[in-house]
Amino acid sequence: MRKKPLVIGWTLVPSERMALLARFVPVYPDVVAHHVTLQFGAPAWAALPVERTGDIVGRTDDGVGLEALVLRIGGTSDRPGGGTYHITWSLDRGAGRKPADSNEVLARLGWTDIPPVCVRLLPGRF
Repeated sequence: MRKKPLVIGWTLVPSERMALLARFVPVYPDVVAHHVTLQFGAPAWAALPVERTGDIVGRTDDGVGLEALVLRIGGTSDRPGGGTYHITWSLDRGAGRKPADSNEVLARLGWTDIPPVCVRLLPGRF
């Protein structure tokens, strides 16, 4: 049996997640709004990130089933291994969308800046 690749990053603080869902009302029927990836396929011994806060600074929506929020963590929105720090906010699984599609949408469309919103983040493995 093959194990899923290990992801390290951050999850949203549950009480803040609910407030953020009210503030940024999801566009698509399947709400994700769960985590920010630092590294996909991380080794089991990889250290957890030290940052405990981030700022939501942007939003993207491709208009066909995927919405994500962009974060600035440690002064940047650029992930060390490439890509952009983001939270897949909502998507339409019925249209074949999956959370990983956020990476492609951000690379292709970029995002619209929004006034920064500070959020607490919980480092973890998932």
